[in-house]
Amino acid sequence: MFARKTWSNWSGGVTCRPGQFVVPSTVDALSDLVRETASASGKLRVVGAGHSFTPVVATEHTLVSLARIRGLAEVDREAGAATVLAGTTIRDLGGLLGKHGLALENQGDIDRQAIAGAVSTGTHGTGIAFGSISTQVRALTLVLATGELLSCSPTQEPEIFKAAQVSLGALGVLARIRLQCVPSYVLRDVRKNVDLHQCLAEFEDSCRRHRHFEFWWFPYSDRAATKALDIVASPKPRPVVKRVLADKLLETGVFWAASEAVRLFPGLSRPVARFASKAISEADYADHSHRVFPSPRDVRFNEMEYAVPVERGPDCLRELKAYIERDRVRVHFPVEYRVVAGDDIWLSPFYRRDSAVISVHMYAGMPYADYFAGCEAIFRNHRGRPHWGKIHNLTAHELQDMYPEWHRFHAVRRRLDPRGVFMNDHLTKIFGT
Repeated sequence: MFARKTWSNWSGGVTCRPGQFVVPSTVDALSDLVRETASASGKLRVVGAGHSFTPVVATEHTLVSLARIRGLAEVDREAGAATVLAGTTIRDLGGLLGKHGLALENQGDIDRQAIAGAVSTGTHGTGIAFGSISTQVRALTLVLATGELLSCSPTQEPEIFKAAQVSLGALGVLARIRLQCVPSYVLRDVRKNVDLHQCLAEFEDSCRRHRHFEFWWFPYSDRAATKALDIVASPKPRPVVKRVLADKLLETGVFWAASEAVRLFPGLSRPVARFASKAISEADYADHSHRVFPSPRDVRFNEMEYAVPVERGPDCLRELKAYIERDRVRVHFPVEYRVVAGDDIWLSPFYRRDSAVISVHMYAGMPYADYFAGCEAIFRNHRGRPHWGKIHNLTAHELQDMYPEWHRFHAVRRRLDPRGVFMNDHLTKIFGT
């Protein structure tokens, strides 16, 4: 337990001063902490890696870190499943699973998150045949507000399981997560810079031809940087020199310096965006999946992301492009475009529909409110649903109409946490309680 101090998320955009900051080392210690907090009529929130851009964990009460509750609790090679302790980062998980000949079926292009946070917010990768990481969950163990442990799965407490697959930490504290895995595999990563209009025209075909496909568009340009991933037989890693030049020197060092210049002189945003669209490197290499999925994210930013029906994605992006150019928005960070398969998870942004997922970014330290508000209006016009861990301005009034099982989720939440031990101001705003 630590004295009161300021906590901030990865981007620095969210800060809070919790009354106490606690880092339990075991699930039993976590259970005791929750029980004691509830008995004293207290409240608590739980933080994994702090990679959400919303104040979803911010609190003036007790903030609990899962950083010491990490690793593999169990591996079932025959079933191809692994039970993971909640504080394990996705970056560490790849290596841990690899030692047992297993891998995640899919993951996002950032691997800093703790697995509990990634599941709780419906974090995802790309690929029209693949859902969010929450769809890979086969069972969960929650620490309830009473301190008791509750296990749930599709066959054990199925209503709670369906609510807990994406729950923002509002039902209890995730302690253990059983994931369905696949045998380890190697991915070939081919990155090309192409014409944006050609990329959009061929996007559906590209998604069919490749296991995973996505692209980035830099504002004020007509270029798209594509990333296509497919399974191959053996690794062909990038030479160390090329990796350092591309990831550290160009896409981190040079882009960071350019971003600092834009922060100090915002008028440089357009020329910097055009320069970046031409400077991004192409590549063709192959490695184990957990080393290929993530991309370097050392230049910090704030982010908004919405999932729109997949058929509306291209028009939505075209409207974003027109808005940025018409209003001369001072932004140089790229717009990311991915696809995610639909699912049946009650609070998933992909509930019952395949989605085009569009992310907009602003360099950390630069004002983003007006830019994101303009983007959000376009997203909403295309029936978009926000990513729970990324910036949005919606409240329960708007959100409840987006999720057909909204009231079922909250019936479970009220049953498991009737006194609101796990609530904070942000959840009160978006849940309306």
